[in-house]
Amino acid sequence: MGLTSVGLGSGLDINGIVSALVSSEQAPKVAQFNAKEGAINAEISALGSLKSSLSEFKSSLSFLSKTTSFDSQSVSLSKSTYLSATVSNNAVSGSYNVAVEQLAVSQKVGSAAVSDVTAALDEGSLNFAVDGNSFDVAVTTEDTLQTLVSKINSAKDNVGVTATIVNSDGGAKLVLTSNKTGTANNITVSATDTGAGTVLADTFAMTELQPAKDSIIYIDGLKLTSSSNTVEGAIDGVTLNLKDADIDKPTTLTVAQNTSSIKSGIKSFVEAFNSMSKTITDLTSYNAATETAAVLQGDSLPRGIQSQLRGVISSAFSTSSGNLSLASIGITTTRSGTLEIDDDILTAALKNNVTGIKEMFTAEDTGVAAKLDGYLDSYVGTGSIIDSRDSSLDGNLERLSDQREVFARKMAAFEARLFKQYNYMDLIVGQLSTQSSDLQSRLDSLPGLVSQNN
Repeated sequence: MGLTSVGLGSGLDINGIVSALVSSEQAPKVAQFNAKEGAINAEISALGSLKSSLSEFKSSLSFLSKTTSFDSQSVSLSKSTYLSATVSNNAVSGSYNVAVEQLAVSQKVGSAAVSDVTAALDEGSLNFAVDGNSFDVAVTTEDTLQTLVSKINSAKDNVGVTATIVNSDGGAKLVLTSNKTGTANNITVSATDTGAGTVLADTFAMTELQPAKDSIIYIDGLKLTSSSNTVEGAIDGVTLNLKDADIDKPTTLTVAQNTSSIKSGIKSFVEAFNSMSKTITDLTSYNAATETAAVLQGDSLPRGIQSQLRGVISSAFSTSSGNLSLASIGITTTRSGTLEIDDDILTAALKNNVTGIKEMFTAEDTGVAAKLDGYLDSYVGTGSIIDSRDSSLDGNLERLSDQREVFARKMAAFEARLFKQYNYMDLIVGQLSTQSSDLQSRLDSLPGLVSQNN
């Protein structure tokens, strides 16, 4: 950096002169760099928005690309008092009359009544059996009815028995409840005394407090007995959950194609396509009023994307029920290039030909979803066309940064050279000024000459 004050020899503002000269040389080029950088960053941002909208549209194809999305079944009931139901996708559409005669109930058995639940029991062991499985509990002289409850419930090999103490007018009883309903899950208790008496055998001579029952239902007049209130397989693909019983009040159960989920998937597909179309329009538009062009206006990339996707949208697809198109099921293209749904046509199409619609969307390689996904992947997948454009633009930014550095060094050298030249000029002017003053002083001192200052 040169002098930062007025030239001592010439009186010139050397700093201001050099700064002005450097600025006049530097400003146009810096403006050019800034304009290029702004344009590149704007294009990178625009491509990011484009890729994001394409990715969202691609995601919307996931549901429509799966065959299971079109196999979904739903179940409805005429009333919910006596049962609820769930349905799997392999259920067959149809209507069924279901009447619940009896709910499944767990068996309860009770021990002999005792007056003191903290009284010591005799030494021995108890065996508990349910549906062919059993476990043993050792009883010591330190055990009481209370501690026995804890031993039974916490036994690691407990096969499905819950113990509790119930107090009544006749005394306290240890009550055992089978954890599973139905007559197949009755409880058997065997007591073995190893002490002097027969306290265990007498105490645990169990009496039935509540008999086990199987559930009984009628489906279209056909009787079905089950050990559980959750009945599977009575209707193929349907699980019944019994809640109450009244044989004289049947429930109508209807299994039907779940077209609402398909319609939701199609609606999401249309909304994502329209959102993507709007993004492309915004990025390629031209405002005649302001004479302003969008970043990708005139760019072949978005035009190519639109052309390919609209080609698929307007195509006919071969199915087992004949050729189908999106327009034939109520999805049509507007003048602006967006999609709209005619709900009446779509509803009728799903009701009459859901198999054909399923094939049109899900056919591998040739279906709507597969074709659109293939085109989109070439633009948004790893190493895609947009990724290549981004890499190229990033390279342009790096080269522009290098050019800025080279130019900055050039300007620094230019500034240094100017300061050197002006400082040297200032030195020469200063020397000349000194010499002039010295000469004038000598002339003024010569005899016979009159000083001009006088």
